[in-house]
Amino acid sequence: MRRILVGIKRVIDYNVRIRVRPDGSGVVTDGVKMSINPFDEIALEEALRIKERGDADEVVAVGLGPDDTQQQLRTALAMGADRAILVRTDLAVEPPVVARVMLKLIQTESPIMVILGKQAIDDDCNQVGQMLAAIWNRPQATCASKVVIEGGKARVTREVDAGLETIEVDLPAVLTADLRLNEPRYVKLPDIMKAKKKPLDITDLATIGVEATPRLKILKYEPPQQRQKGVIVKDAAELVAALRQKGLV
Repeated sequence: MRRILVGIKRVIDYNVRIRVRPDGSGVVTDGVKMSINPFDEIALEEALRIKERGDADEVVAVGLGPDDTQQQLRTALAMGADRAILVRTDLAVEPPVVARVMLKLIQTESPIMVILGKQAIDDDCNQVGQMLAAIWNRPQATCASKVVIEGGKARVTREVDAGLETIEVDLPAVLTADLRLNEPRYVKLPDIMKAKKKPLDITDLATIGVEATPRLKILKYEPPQQRQKGVIVKDAAELVAALRQKGLV
């Protein structure tokens, strides 16, 4: 079966104003709306479109996180994913752990493609896709803005500093989705009801044989400094003088 795996991460909704806890130990999540990482939602939409074009037979959404991640996986199922897998853990997992988890699932699911969001909006790492391609020993096409499947290959257009770059990779491969790849579909109520009957398998890190020993230690969270009020200057000379006074030139 031509199967596509799609990574789904649970993050604070992008419309929510982030607040740091008073003790600096993290951000406030109590009572905060959680959603699918926007880049992952785009990745899922692209997988669904590939299936609808007849280039794949099944789309499987994969989540790694606490039990509450089932909510985001059910949303993925409502969007059109055929089934979902939750690898349950309450630990804060780092990109190498996510890549190893995906590799374990690849070994059992044998997908023709893995599509991930290029990064998560909570940590902005942009690492999992590249790490997965390396340990899977398969091609990668990151930051995709257009994907065409043809003859066992994927032709991917990427946005780079110089403009647009088009590359071709053999399948199976790892793709990561950029913002301009597509616009995700809206979930309708009938689809939400149907999603409740779709299979959602739950396992954990120990069962699939992956350890989540942290390599990084976060010491403290701090909010960004408040933006200072701007100053209007009369001419370039006054601007240079103001910059010199601040020690910027």
